[in-house]
Amino acid sequence: MTDARFHADPAPALVLSGTGPAPERASLEGPRARVSAEVVADDDGWRADLPLHVARWGGPDLPLPRGSYALRVSGAGIDDAELPDVPLRVLGTLRAELRDGAVEIGPPIDPVYDSGEGQAALERRYATRPGELENAVFFESFYGRNASCNPLAIDREIARRAPGVTRYWSVADLSVVVPEGAVAVVEGSPEWWRARGVSRLLVVNDWLRRRFSRRGGQVVLQTWHGTPLKRLALHRPGFDPRRAAAVLRESFRWDILLAQNPYAASVLRKAYAFLRRPLWVEGYPRNDVLVTGDGASTRAALGIGAEERVILYAPTWRDDRDEIVDFVDPTSLAADTGSVVLVRGHSRTLQPGHDLAGPRVIDVTGYPDTSALLLAVDALVTDYSSVMFDFSVTGKPMYFLVPDMDHYRGTLRGFYFDLAARAPGPVVRTQPELVAALTAEETAPFAEKYDAWRRAFNARDDGRAAERVVRRILDQGLIERE
Repeated sequence: MTDARFHADPAPALVLSGTGPAPERASLEGPRARVSAEVVADDDGWRADLPLHVARWGGPDLPLPRGSYALRVSGAGIDDAELPDVPLRVLGTLRAELRDGAVEIGPPIDPVYDSGEGQAALERRYATRPGELENAVFFESFYGRNASCNPLAIDREIARRAPGVTRYWSVADLSVVVPEGAVAVVEGSPEWWRARGVSRLLVVNDWLRRRFSRRGGQVVLQTWHGTPLKRLALHRPGFDPRRAAAVLRESFRWDILLAQNPYAASVLRKAYAFLRRPLWVEGYPRNDVLVTGDGASTRAALGIGAEERVILYAPTWRDDRDEIVDFVDPTSLAADTGSVVLVRGHSRTLQPGHDLAGPRVIDVTGYPDTSALLLAVDALVTDYSSVMFDFSVTGKPMYFLVPDMDHYRGTLRGFYFDLAARAPGPVVRTQPELVAALTAEETAPFAEKYDAWRRAFNARDDGRAAERVVRRILDQGLIERE
């Protein structure tokens, strides 16, 4: 006989127990995280306490990220069918349910609110809430999947210059690490709706989710998340009236738009019809660390030695697939170049995808901050991702693997300029060509293009962008120093 139950004291766990032959091990295996437990046996039976929390990347012990986790019980002939289902439980920091041999992990939202009707009730409460706004900032990065990018750098500067300001961070679940001193609010919870409704300033790097009704005095600073090569919003191929209406509706929610450089400012203003409203061209706060920091701590967190050559493969997402593209075999790339290969999918591939693995391969799609990775690697391999405009701040070599360029340029998205003509590094179509370029390390022929690229796109990435942005926030009274 086998039993299963959840408990939350002292920390959330799934407890398996039985009176028959004891299994050897038990584990939960998800797309981005895994936990395991030793099996303890005595004369009365056996027990395994599977933790529903994990420490990742050298960070704190936190609840498992949301998703589906396969329950594996090895040895003793135990079959998944013998494991009883366990109803949905809210365990303080997460929500869990065991069904058909899989554990579903979700954010700790009371089920009464986890429905269209429940969310509509919270929205009405938030939209009609009386009273003054708080001297607070509501941050959100990549739909709450992490606390990173420009909002993170702005948070750090606000904490330094105006420590009395309350800083709320929207998170998908409590596995997301928020900056020191900040308050995590789980998206969709009553606390999330309240924080978004009372904060004087909202700092976001993507579209605002759910319905948003700006209260009097609230300001939305849209930092965006990259200088665009690929066509955006109103510029995407084919006219779709519903998409155009959604773009315009979203753009009208923003009060201020941040751009990395004049080129990006021009593109974003037109792509989002962001007319007659302030557009700040101040460089990207997220790139300050690329000027002022070093990658030693990130390498240590990843278990990589200082002497290792490290290559980051970071392709963008594709509109016609959910997971990361399969144009690279990272294991053979690591072997052929004698490097450690880091693989980072786009934020849109974080939840539907799964970690890749292999000798000298580390999947860092779930790593909280891209900027820290850029600082820690020796070379970048990308395709059409805006990461190219950030990595060039470092001056380190870039390589462009673009086997689907004709399809991407002609059908999927289109480009704002000819990448092949301006690329500050080799443009290749196959992995063997990429390996040849990486092993040759002939970057001198691209020195002139690299210099021109940095003049065009990185002129204000001088390590002080966050300082300039926060100074403008304070000077305009969007928040108070107290």
